[in-house]
Formats: sequence, C-alpha cells, structure tokens
Amino acid sequence: MTVEPKVALRLQFLVRVVRKECKHLATTDQRLFENLLTLEQTARLEEDPDLAERVEAFVGRFGRLQDTVGDKLLPSLLVALGEKPSAAIDNLDRAERLGLLKSADEWLTMRNLRNQMIHEYVEDPVVLNNALQTGHAFVPALIATANAMIAEIERRGLA
Repeated sequence: MTVEPKVALRLQFLVRVVRKECKHLATTDQRLFENLLTLEQTARLEEDPDLAERVEAFVGRFGRLQDTVGDKLLPSLLVALGEKPSAAIDNLDRAERLGLLKSADEWLTMRNLRNQMIHEYVEDPVVLNNALQTGHAFVPALIATANAMIAEIERRGLA
C-alpha cells in the first residue's frame, strides 16, 4: 500500500514515540507496583516524595501513552488506511472492528480512569488508590493496543 510521504513520516515518528512511551510506562508501572501499593502509602504521599514522584510519573505516562495512541497514532493510521478520521469514539469503534483494540468501551473506561487519577490526585486517597490499582491492571491492555497498531503499520509497510 502506497502512503503519502507526509503521512508515512508522521507514522514513523509516532511509532518511535509510542515505543518509548510504552517502555517508560512499563518501567514506571513495575517500579510503582513492585510491592503492593497500599492505601496507607497512598494516604501518606505528601510525606514520601519518592513515592509521590513515582505516582506522578505513572499517572503522567499512563495518560500520555493513551493520548498519543488514541488521539495521534490511531487517526494517522486511519488516514494511512485511506479512511477519514472522525470523532474519537468512532475512531475507537473502527479500531475495534479492525482488531487493533480489544474494546472501545474498555478504552473509554481507561480514559475516564485517567481523568479520575488526575483530578482525584490530592483529594481522596481511597479513590486515588483504587484508580491507581485499576490503572495498573489496564497497563497490559494499553501497551498491547499500542503494539497492535505498530504491528499493523509495519505489516502493511505504512511507515
């Protein structure tokens, strides 16, 4: 499949970025959750700057990878496939039909979770801890989706 050079360059760039973001998220996820992250630890984030930095890195990297994949890589991939990107939910539905995404609903749940981790960060340690634990559980699905899109780009020779 022949792709416009500008689109191919954009995909090449995004593939490099997404690979790095996956690696960084996986590393931070492993460091934050290598021991069970307890509610007590989450409640004491202000007294534990190292843990607070790891939480901040996890939240940021989780959100950044999700943004890059859902808002940049997916629309660029759809353009390369000759489709017109649409609203985010429509793009996610299309990615699900193409087998690049396990579930558009799961992706939206991850998106809401990301927002919850950001907005509840300082306010409620119970909500934050639950959101972090759920985010940790979603990391494999997020990375798998990113890798599926990269594999499709490479399989089709789009970048």
